Amino acid sequence: MSISHWPEAERPREKLLLQGAQALSDAELLAIFLRTGVQGKSAVDLARELLHRFGSLRALLESDQQGFCAARGLGQAKYAQLQAVLEMGRRHLFSQLLKGEAMTRPQQVKAYLTARLRHHSREVFGCLFLDNQHQVICFEELFQGSLTAAAVYPREVVVRALAHNAAALILAHNHPSGVAEPSQSDLGITERLQKALALVEVRVLDHMVVGDAEVVSFAERGLL
Repeated sequence: MSISHWPEAERPREKLLLQGAQALSDAELLAIFLRTGVQGKSAVDLARELLHRFGSLRALLESDQQGFCAARGLGQAKYAQLQAVLEMGRRHLFSQLLKGEAMTRPQQVKAYLTARLRHHSREVFGCLFLDNQHQVICFEELFQGSLTAAAVYPREVVVRALAHNAAALILAHNHPSGVAEPSQSDLGITERLQKALALVEVRVLDHMVVGDAEVVSFAERGLL
Protein backbone atom coordinates (compact mmCIF):
# COMPACT_ATOMS: atom_id res chain seq x y z
CA MET A 1 0.00 0.00 0.00
CA SER A 2 1.28 3.47 -0.89
CA ILE A 3 2.20 5.73 2.05
CA SER A 4 -0.37 8.23 0.77
CA HIS A 5 -3.07 5.71 1.74
CA TRP A 6 -1.77 5.29 5.31
CA PRO A 7 -3.51 7.01 8.22
CA GLU A 8 -2.16 10.55 8.35
CA ALA A 9 -0.63 10.14 11.83
CA GLU A 10 1.45 7.19 10.55
CA ARG A 11 2.92 8.89 7.49
CA PRO A 12 6.57 9.83 8.22
CA ARG A 13 6.36 13.40 6.95
CA GLU A 14 3.12 14.22 8.75
CA LYS A 15 4.35 12.46 11.89
CA LEU A 16 7.51 14.60 11.85
CA LEU A 17 5.51 17.79 11.51
CA LEU A 18 3.16 16.82 14.34
CA GLN A 19 5.59 15.22 16.79
CA GLY A 20 9.07 16.37 15.78
CA ALA A 21 11.92 14.52 14.09
CA GLN A 22 12.96 12.78 17.32
CA ALA A 23 9.70 10.79 17.28
CA LEU A 24 10.59 9.00 14.04
CA SER A 25 12.40 5.70 13.67
CA ASP A 26 15.54 5.39 11.55
CA ALA A 27 13.47 3.87 8.75
CA GLU A 28 10.93 6.70 8.85
CA LEU A 29 13.64 9.38 8.75
CA LEU A 30 15.34 7.63 5.86
CA ALA A 31 12.01 7.30 4.05
CA ILE A 32 11.57 11.09 4.14
CA PHE A 33 15.04 11.46 2.63
CA LEU A 34 14.25 8.88 -0.09
CA ARG A 35 10.86 10.51 -0.84
CA THR A 36 9.72 7.59 -3.03
CA GLY A 37 10.04 3.84 -2.96
CA VAL A 38 10.55 1.39 -5.82
CA GLN A 39 8.14 -0.88 -7.61
CA GLY A 40 6.33 -3.01 -5.05
CA LYS A 41 7.87 -1.19 -2.05
CA SER A 42 6.91 2.00 -0.27
CA ALA A 43 9.62 4.45 0.80
CA VAL A 44 9.43 3.03 4.34
CA ASP A 45 9.77 -0.55 3.07
CA LEU A 46 12.75 0.47 0.95
CA ALA A 47 14.28 2.29 3.92
CA ARG A 48 13.99 -0.85 6.05
CA GLU A 49 15.58 -2.90 3.29
CA LEU A 50 18.48 -0.45 3.03
CA LEU A 51 19.04 -0.38 6.80
CA HIS A 52 19.19 -4.17 6.78
CA ARG A 53 21.62 -4.16 3.86
CA PHE A 54 24.00 -1.62 5.40
CA GLY A 55 23.52 -2.78 9.00
CA SER A 56 22.64 0.60 10.51
CA LEU A 57 21.72 4.16 9.63
CA ARG A 58 25.21 5.33 10.47
CA ALA A 59 26.81 2.75 8.18
CA LEU A 60 24.57 3.90 5.33
CA LEU A 61 25.37 7.58 5.96
CA GLU A 62 29.11 6.88 6.06
CA SER A 63 29.26 4.48 3.11
CA ASP A 64 31.44 5.39 0.17
CA GLN A 65 30.02 6.51 -3.15
CA GLN A 66 30.42 3.14 -4.85
CA GLY A 67 28.75 1.17 -2.06
CA PHE A 68 25.96 3.71 -1.64
CA CYS A 69 25.10 3.97 -5.33
CA ALA A 70 25.09 0.18 -5.79
CA ALA A 71 22.10 -0.20 -3.45
CA ARG A 72 18.60 -0.46 -4.89
CA GLY A 73 16.70 2.82 -4.85
CA LEU A 74 19.83 4.94 -4.47
CA GLY A 75 22.21 6.48 -6.99
CA GLN A 76 24.43 9.44 -7.81
CA ALA A 77 21.73 12.05 -7.23
CA LYS A 78 20.80 10.63 -3.82
CA TYR A 79 24.50 10.37 -2.89
CA ALA A 80 25.06 14.03 -3.78
CA GLN A 81 21.95 15.00 -1.83
CA LEU A 82 23.11 13.04 1.23
CA GLN A 83 26.58 14.59 1.16
CA ALA A 84 25.00 18.03 1.02
CA VAL A 85 22.81 17.23 4.03
CA LEU A 86 25.76 15.91 6.04
CA GLU A 87 27.88 18.95 5.19
CA MET A 88 25.07 21.29 6.22
CA GLY A 89 24.99 19.49 9.57
CA ARG A 90 28.73 19.96 10.02
CA ARG A 91 28.51 23.63 9.08
CA HIS A 92 25.65 24.14 11.51
CA LEU A 93 27.73 22.68 14.33
CA PHE A 94 30.67 24.88 13.31
CA SER A 95 28.48 28.00 13.25
CA GLN A 96 27.54 27.29 16.86
CA LEU A 97 31.22 27.31 17.80
CA LEU A 98 31.69 30.70 16.15
CA LYS A 99 29.24 32.32 18.56
CA GLY A 100 31.47 32.30 21.63
CA GLU A 101 34.65 31.21 23.36
CA ALA A 102 35.49 27.65 22.34
CA MET A 103 36.76 26.65 25.77
CA THR A 104 33.37 27.43 27.32
CA ARG A 105 31.72 25.06 24.81
CA PRO A 106 33.54 21.73 25.25
CA GLN A 107 30.49 19.63 24.32
CA GLN A 108 29.93 21.60 21.14
CA VAL A 109 33.61 21.28 20.26
CA LYS A 110 33.35 17.51 20.77
CA ALA A 111 30.16 17.30 18.70
CA TYR A 112 31.75 19.22 15.84
CA LEU A 113 34.96 17.18 15.88
CA THR A 114 32.96 13.97 15.99
CA ALA A 115 30.96 15.03 12.94
CA ARG A 116 34.15 16.09 11.19
CA LEU A 117 36.45 13.17 12.01
CA ARG A 118 34.61 10.04 13.16
CA HIS A 119 33.60 8.81 9.71
CA HIS A 120 37.16 8.64 8.36
CA SER A 121 38.44 5.10 7.80
CA ARG A 122 42.03 6.32 8.25
CA GLU A 123 43.58 8.44 10.96
CA VAL A 124 43.22 12.17 10.32
CA PHE A 125 44.88 14.90 12.37
CA GLY A 126 43.60 18.45 12.45
CA CYS A 127 43.59 21.71 14.38
CA LEU A 128 40.90 24.08 15.58
CA PHE A 129 42.60 27.47 15.39
CA LEU A 130 41.59 30.13 17.94
CA ASP A 131 42.20 33.84 18.39
CA ASN A 132 43.41 35.54 21.59
CA GLN A 133 39.85 35.43 22.98
CA HIS A 134 39.75 31.69 22.29
CA GLN A 135 37.11 32.22 19.64
CA VAL A 136 37.20 29.92 16.64
CA ILE A 137 38.99 31.06 13.48
CA CYS A 138 38.75 27.83 11.50
CA PHE A 139 39.35 24.10 11.52
CA GLU A 140 41.80 22.37 9.18
CA GLU A 141 42.52 18.71 8.53
CA LEU A 142 46.30 18.77 8.23
CA PHE A 143 47.53 15.18 8.01
CA GLN A 144 46.09 11.85 6.88
CA GLY A 145 47.62 8.50 7.62
CA SER A 146 46.97 4.79 7.85
CA LEU A 147 44.41 2.77 9.77
CA THR A 148 46.46 3.23 12.94
CA ALA A 149 48.54 6.40 12.67
CA ALA A 150 49.10 9.69 10.88
CA ALA A 151 52.52 11.31 10.58
CA VAL A 152 52.32 14.75 12.21
CA TYR A 153 54.92 17.42 11.45
CA PRO A 154 55.20 20.18 14.09
CA ARG A 155 56.73 22.62 11.60
CA GLU A 156 53.62 22.43 9.38
CA VAL A 157 51.32 23.00 12.37
CA VAL A 158 53.36 26.07 13.32
CA VAL A 159 53.17 27.39 9.74
CA ARG A 160 49.37 27.03 9.68
CA ALA A 161 48.97 28.62 13.12
CA LEU A 162 50.98 31.64 11.98
CA ALA A 163 49.06 31.82 8.68
CA HIS A 164 45.82 32.13 10.67
CA ASN A 165 47.38 34.50 13.23
CA ALA A 166 46.19 32.05 15.89
CA ALA A 167 46.92 32.66 19.55
CA ALA A 168 45.85 29.18 20.62
CA LEU A 169 44.57 25.95 19.17
CA ILE A 170 42.94 22.64 19.93
CA LEU A 171 44.53 19.55 18.43
CA ALA A 172 42.28 16.73 17.27
CA HIS A 173 42.50 13.37 15.59
CA ASN A 174 40.39 10.24 15.20
CA HIS A 175 41.07 6.63 16.09
CA PRO A 176 39.56 4.49 13.30
CA SER A 177 39.60 1.54 15.70
CA GLY A 178 36.80 3.32 17.56
CA VAL A 179 38.69 3.34 20.86
CA ALA A 180 39.38 6.92 21.94
CA GLU A 181 41.96 6.10 24.61
CA PRO A 182 45.13 8.16 23.92
CA SER A 183 48.24 6.20 22.98
CA GLN A 184 51.83 6.86 24.02
CA SER A 185 52.39 8.20 20.53
CA ASP A 186 49.52 10.66 21.05
CA LEU A 187 51.11 11.86 24.28
CA GLY A 188 54.49 12.20 22.61
CA ILE A 189 53.34 14.24 19.61
CA THR A 190 51.27 16.49 21.88
CA GLU A 191 54.38 17.33 23.91
CA ARG A 192 56.40 17.99 20.76
CA LEU A 193 53.70 20.27 19.38
CA GLN A 194 53.41 22.16 22.65
CA LYS A 195 57.15 22.87 22.61
CA ALA A 196 57.21 23.88 18.94
CA LEU A 197 54.18 26.17 19.24
CA ALA A 198 55.43 27.75 22.45
CA LEU A 199 58.35 29.16 20.46
CA VAL A 200 55.88 31.30 18.48
CA GLU A 201 53.65 31.99 21.52
CA VAL A 202 50.74 29.79 20.45
CA ARG A 203 49.13 27.79 23.24
CA VAL A 204 47.84 24.24 22.95
CA LEU A 205 44.61 24.30 24.97
CA ASP A 206 43.57 20.72 24.39
CA HIS A 207 44.04 17.59 22.33
CA MET A 208 40.85 15.66 21.61
CA VAL A 209 40.82 12.05 20.43
CA VAL A 210 37.66 11.08 18.56
CA GLY A 211 36.54 7.49 18.95
CA ASP A 212 33.41 5.64 17.99
CA ALA A 213 31.32 6.45 21.05
CA GLU A 214 33.30 9.12 22.92
CA VAL A 215 35.80 11.94 22.62
CA VAL A 216 38.69 11.98 25.09
CA SER A 217 39.99 15.40 26.12
CA PHE A 218 43.60 15.69 27.24
CA ALA A 219 42.70 18.81 29.23
CA GLU A 220 39.93 17.00 31.10
CA ARG A 221 42.29 14.10 31.81
CA GLY A 222 44.99 16.45 33.12
CA LEU A 223 47.39 15.33 30.37
CA LEU A 224 48.45 18.81 29.22
